[in-house]
Amino acid sequence: MKIKQLSIFLQNRMGSLSKPLEVLSEHDVNIRAMCMADTSEFGILRLVVDNPEKGKEVLEEKNFLVKITEIIGVEMCDAPGGLTSVLKVIKDNGIDLEYLYAFTHNKVNKAILLLHADDIDNLISVLTENNIKIVSADDVYNL
Repeated sequence: MKIKQLSIFLQNRMGSLSKPLEVLSEHDVNIRAMCMADTSEFGILRLVVDNPEKGKEVLEEKNFLVKITEIIGVEMCDAPGGLTSVLKVIKDNGIDLEYLYAFTHNKVNKAILLLHADDIDNLISVLTENNIKIVSADDVYNL
């Protein structure tokens, strides 16, 4: 159920984003989703790739600082209110999200919301109890 996400720490300077992406491309690691957060000094590039272990290995070989973080994916309606309905369940159950990002895929009117929280097991339980579909890691890696 849990998805392995690569978190890559980068200096905030011209061209630093393209370098890890080139490494992954050269090693046939396909990016499924990505999110970038930055400050004036550094950035964290968060990636879901089709082969997280290989991705981590080839990036570390090129001296990138990489961490694997567990996140989850849920299916939501790709329509106004789809995100709000999922977030309401999370808020109503007192879960504090650290971050989220989303992407659409080939299912009509569906998107995948990627979520991270301190207590990811509780998040999974709450979402499951509220009939929100958790997407398997294999489904995300192989979209």
